[in-house]
Amino acid sequence: MINDTVEIDWEYLLERLDRMLDLGEEYLTRQLALYELEAGIFQEFIALRWRSRGEGGVLEGVAFPDLPDHTDLLGIDGALRRLHRNTEQFVRGLPANNVLLWGERGSGKSSAVKSLLPVFAKRGLRLIEVQKDDLYQLPRITALLRQQPFRFILFCDDLAFADAEHNYRELKALLEGSLESRAANILVYATSNRRHLLPEHFQDVLADQEIHPEETVAEKISLSDRFGLTIGFYPMDQDTYLAICRHLAAKRNLAMDEPQLTTAALRWALSRGARSGRVARQFMDDLTGRLGLAEPDDK
Repeated sequence: MINDTVEIDWEYLLERLDRMLDLGEEYLTRQLALYELEAGIFQEFIALRWRSRGEGGVLEGVAFPDLPDHTDLLGIDGALRRLHRNTEQFVRGLPANNVLLWGERGSGKSSAVKSLLPVFAKRGLRLIEVQKDDLYQLPRITALLRQQPFRFILFCDDLAFADAEHNYRELKALLEGSLESRAANILVYATSNRRHLLPEHFQDVLADQEIHPEETVAEKISLSDRFGLTIGFYPMDQDTYLAICRHLAAKRNLAMDEPQLTTAALRWALSRGARSGRVARQFMDDLTGRLGLAEPDDK
């Protein structure tokens, strides 16, 4: 029996494998570069999100964006006026501010921002959602958008930073404080449950670590200060909550008399331990569904 020995040139195979990997990386980089130059996406989509991919990322259009009608956002009229006035200045090419919307959960902060699109999209406004974990890519995002013939709001929803996080620094530089000048066609609108974007116990934590808490706390507080416009959303009173429920009931043509609706709405709010626009909408979704099943009473 003849035993043939096959010699494998491992060095050659490794060299070929490295070359294939290089070609794959080169192709991916070229594809990303071509995508970054594509302006048609802003014609097709008015709402987009940034998706990280490796060290970079791409913009993805949102095919079915949530576009609240600002006339349905009751109880926050003052906040909406300030937000719309600032956005009007922005789309007209006038000086405008980055905005921090802060306050109670479910009070309409995110809905207020998204409600801008039905009003301003036809005039060139585009909304781009950027997750907190992707803030370090803000220089890449702004480089992509700076020369585009649109007005962009970078939307950072539910923004807050834990004790040891440092990715807020790119946001801080974008707001104001970098060597690079601000892009005239980009603003940041952020929502947060915190006025100063840091935990209330943060100073105590730093003190326990025997470092200089006043310096780090001041740095994070200064991040909030760099938003030129801060809009507060406050706890909702009972009358406003019930007004939202009545408004939604009328809009949905629900067949329920007002005293019965009031009783059911208050019971729902009590069970949730809160009164807000979000709680009102959740109540109305539940009620609408139960009425559709001919079950108006809680079971």
